[in-house]
Amino acid sequence: MQYVAYYRVSTKKQSKSGLGLEAQKQMVEAFAEANGQLIADFVEVESGRNDQRVELIRAMAFAKKSGASLLIAKLDRFSRRVSFIATMMEKGVPLVIAEMPNATDFQLHIFAALAQEERRLISERTKAALAQAKRQGKQLGLNGSVLAEKNKADAEAFASSLVSHLDEDWKNQSLSQLARTLNAKGIKTRNGGRFFPQTVKNYLGS
Repeated sequence: MQYVAYYRVSTKKQSKSGLGLEAQKQMVEAFAEANGQLIADFVEVESGRNDQRVELIRAMAFAKKSGASLLIAKLDRFSRRVSFIATMMEKGVPLVIAEMPNATDFQLHIFAALAQEERRLISERTKAALAQAKRQGKQLGLNGSVLAEKNKADAEAFASSLVSHLDEDWKNQSLSQLARTLNAKGIKTRNGGRFFPQTVKNYLGS
């Protein structure tokens, strides 16, 4: 199997420093070496919110011409929006995610939808808290910063608590394995739901 790698970093600083990019390359190159051949790679410096992806279009065109699959380290490096992922999948180029290589197109849509919904809920909770603070006459700028720090601290604390329920070698396990372990132990997400591979990735940054 031949693969065309696509990497995305959000800033020029990340691109130059290799921050985030090197981790993606390690995942992609290891997968390609074990499953086929990497014939080209494309690096995009662009926010995940921007659908105008010059390098992605080039990568997909090259893959289609070569009869290769588009290989990406993680789904969020492709996009964080279900509609964008669906549109790209309709281009006729097979998409392979190194961290979940056996996922079907249907499953990728589900993972993306879960991540998108979780971000929407976080945004709604933050807006509601800010609105409440405004009604109470608090300074929104100050309260917003405090709230953001609190949310970040709470998220980090929750992620740390999850690790205590996992095996010592959890970093070497797949996202699906981690999700199954947490669900089997009856652990719930911060919203009281079940864990899915994408949910684990969001919490643990796997």
